[in-house]
Amino acid sequence: MSAAPVVPQPASGAELRALKSRAQHLDPILKIGKAGLSDAFYVALDRALLQHELVKLKFDDFKEQKKELVPQIVERSGAQLVQRVGNVAVLFKRRPKPAAE
Repeated sequence: MSAAPVVPQPASGAELRALKSRAQHLDPILKIGKAGLSDAFYVALDRALLQHELVKLKFDDFKEQKKELVPQIVERSGAQLVQRVGNVAVLFKRRPKPAAE
């Protein structure tokens, strides 16, 4: 019998404040350019979230659509939106804890 998948807990209010503070010192890891939200973008985002947990995205293109695109990115990636300011969005996804064997 297999165990149910472990769903990471979203960040709490205090943790969100700490994440916002940490995000101020980050450079954008991914930029959303002419290719838009391609499969390659989501692969890169998944890798970045797994490695860093806290990822800053910058809209180089699609700036007018960012309010509609950010919720799509959050839903597909399973990340939590920490903040969106201007053309930048910050996402957080807690690393899954290794399963005990």
